[in-house]
Amino acid sequence: MKLPIFIADAFTARAFRGNPAAVCLLENELDEDMHQKIAREMNLSETAFIRKLHPTDNFAQKNMNSTLTFVTLSGELRARRAEDGIVLDLPLYPAHPQDFHEVEDLIKTAIGNTLVQDICYSPDTQKLLVRLSDVYNRSFLENLKVNTENLLQVENTGKVKGLILTLKGEPGGQTQAFDFYSRYFAPWVGVAEDPVTGSAHAVLSSYWSQHLGKKEMHAFQCSHRGGELGISLRPDGRVDIRGGAAVVLEGTLTA
Repeated sequence: MKLPIFIADAFTARAFRGNPAAVCLLENELDEDMHQKIAREMNLSETAFIRKLHPTDNFAQKNMNSTLTFVTLSGELRARRAEDGIVLDLPLYPAHPQDFHEVEDLIKTAIGNTLVQDICYSPDTQKLLVRLSDVYNRSFLENLKVNTENLLQVENTGKVKGLILTLKGEPGGQTQAFDFYSRYFAPWVGVAEDPVTGSAHAVLSSYWSQHLGKKEMHAFQCSHRGGELGISLRPDGRVDIRGGAAVVLEGTLTA
C-alpha cells in the first residue's frame, strides 16, 4: 500500500520553523491501529489523515475554493486563504480564574519557584493557563526549563490535558513587537512541548483580549522552532488565527 504524504510547517513563512505536521491522503479506509503506526513513523506532534467524503471526489483535482471545510472528530474546521497566509476559524474558549492551591503541585513541578501572576482554567479544552509575572521577558520564557516528565504523576485526575505558559508582550524596539508570548505542554496526550498550537491560542486570545482590551493581536509561541500568529476576535464568538504555511516534503509512504 502506497500513500501520498506531505509535511507542512504552519504558522511560519520559512521552512524548519513553526508547527510541523504530516498530512496523509487516504484513498481507502484504514483501521485505527494503522493510523497510529503511521503517526509513530512520522514522529511529529500531529499527523492528519484526509479521506474523501464522496467516492467521486478527486484528490488530484486542484480545489479552487477560497475556504476549505474539514469534518473532524472535534467538529468542522474551516480554513481560508488570505493575502498573508491561511486563516483558521476556531471557537473562542473562555478561561476562568483558578485557585492556586488546587494546582500548586502541578505548577511547582513544572516551573519550580518561577513567579506567577495569574492562573486560569478552560473547561472546554481542559487547558490550564499560567501567566508568568510581568517582571520576566521573552528571553526568560524561551529559556525556561519546564519539567514535563513528572506532570502525569502530579496531575492524574483527568482535569488537565494541557499546560499553557504565557507572558505579556513587550514594546517594539530592535525586535518585532508582540502582544503576548506563550509555550504549550501536553504530556497527558504524549506531547512534551508543541511547537505552535492553534487550539491553545483559542484560549489565549480570549484571556489576553480581556486583559489588553484588544480584538486584534500579534502573538509569538516561544518553542525552539517558534511561530507567529495573527489574531482577530469576531463578533460571533469565534476567532480567526492567521499564519503562513510551507510544504517542506512531498512523497509516498509505503505501508
